[in-house]
Amino acid sequence: MAENEELERKGRAGVDALGGAQAARELLERERFGVLSTISRRYPGHPYGTLVPYALDARGAPLLLLSSLAQHTQNLEVDPRASLLVFDAAAAAGDPRTAARLTLVGRVARVGEAGRPDAEARYAARHRGARGLLSLDFALYVLELQEAQFVGGFAAAAFLEPKELLGGA
Repeated sequence: MAENEELERKGRAGVDALGGAQAARELLERERFGVLSTISRRYPGHPYGTLVPYALDARGAPLLLLSSLAQHTQNLEVDPRASLLVFDAAAAAGDPRTAARLTLVGRVARVGEAGRPDAEARYAARHRGARGLLSLDFALYVLELQEAQFVGGFAAAAFLEPKELLGGA
């Protein structure tokens, strides 16, 4: 146990040297796509990953525009637990082992009626052409963060609480 705590302390020191939670927020703001992992309804207990575009709500939580026909949306209807992996795509093209990455863990919920106008505007501003999808079978969802892990590269990894990563969480 003490060995694991020491490894976590060293990893956190590496993340802090890179800018801490601010570096994780910047990665989340800079990238536009991530890998959404849900729990498969077809193969219970198995993970199901898919590439999705995302935007950020006013707090910085990921907004997802999902089709009711998509397998990941159907998975979320059965079990809302999910994670979103966001990574530095340019760095990963060179050496994915050294690329910064952020795994967000939480529950996905449909954006409520009161939050829809702001969420739609934020999503459409980040993804041109997305507004037309809202008239189809697409709806906006938000990943309500429970925890995140930021890996900034070798010897730089730390778990982050929502209050560290999100404004006003």
